[in-house]
Amino acid sequence: MRFALTEDQVDFRDAVRGLLDDTCPPDAVRAAWAGTAGEHIGAGGGDGRVRTAWSALAEMGVLGLLVPEEHGGLGLTDEDIVPLLVECGRAALPDPVSSSAYVAAGLLRDHAPAPVAESWLPRIASGDATVLVGFAGSPNLPAGATADAFLMCDGGDVHLLAPSGVRLTPVESVDGARALCRVDWEASPGSLIASGEVGFLAVNQAFDRAALGAAAQLVGLGERMVDLTVGYVTERTQFGVPVGSFQAVKHHLADAALAVSFVHPLVLQAAYSLAHGTDDAAVHVSMAKARASTAASLAASTALQCHGAIGYTVEYDLHLFMKRTWALASRYGDADFHRDRVRAALLP
Repeated sequence: MRFALTEDQVDFRDAVRGLLDDTCPPDAVRAAWAGTAGEHIGAGGGDGRVRTAWSALAEMGVLGLLVPEEHGGLGLTDEDIVPLLVECGRAALPDPVSSSAYVAAGLLRDHAPAPVAESWLPRIASGDATVLVGFAGSPNLPAGATADAFLMCDGGDVHLLAPSGVRLTPVESVDGARALCRVDWEASPGSLIASGEVGFLAVNQAFDRAALGAAAQLVGLGERMVDLTVGYVTERTQFGVPVGSFQAVKHHLADAALAVSFVHPLVLQAAYSLAHGTDDAAVHVSMAKARASTAASLAASTALQCHGAIGYTVEYDLHLFMKRTWALASRYGDADFHRDRVRAALLP
């Protein structure tokens, strides 16, 4: 089977790339570091520095991609949104598009009671609400301070909580643009929206989508760091010639570019498996996340090495993409976690 984008998916991806180039340049990501926790995110408030991107993505239909048409969305699948999450990674977009438009929308669409889905899905699609998804053992969520609701997964139970039902504590992160918050909450019968067999399925699918969303963003980050470095070594000269003409530099960049390019079909394969509910979807997700974490980390270290001293400065754009990579590489399971997951699935 050949995993590649359709012509329509390519057109949509290119449109999103252009939109993010205009609305979320590196200066906007850098500005997000200067705000208070979650100040720059989406619909919940803030000063508008990155809200422009969020609003534009909503208008284009990206935030409602998984939302059924009867709830104001496009009614599409994992295969359609995952290539766009690659572009969100390429831009280092701080907004929680993956958590709200992908993980939360998918969970509410597939497993929430009808009144709950009818209440939240239209708001997600329009960009009027951000819904974050958290998992047991992972209490820190990005953009928590501006979330309109939280879907907290605990074992086989899914709880829907309003901001008033959780306690948020700002947490320092290697990537300040993520506006990380610790979310403390207590379960109650009134907050439970899925449990039992349905709940376990909902939690497992949500985790797989969260991991795949991170993998897709890591692909975009890896591509951006390779492109940034190629541009730098082409212009930077030493001994009267471009640094990029040195064989050692060429080899390092080729290794990084090759590693990132090999992840892309794995991400598309995992998206296909989730969209079609195949039995090995979780294995394909773990294959993608393990390789994405490794490849993007290699791209980051290679970029830093090729840039030299300037790569260590916060004034230079490279650190925005490196630090997002470091944050996402271990998010929803690092490479070792997902390799173990694949091994456990394959062994009798």
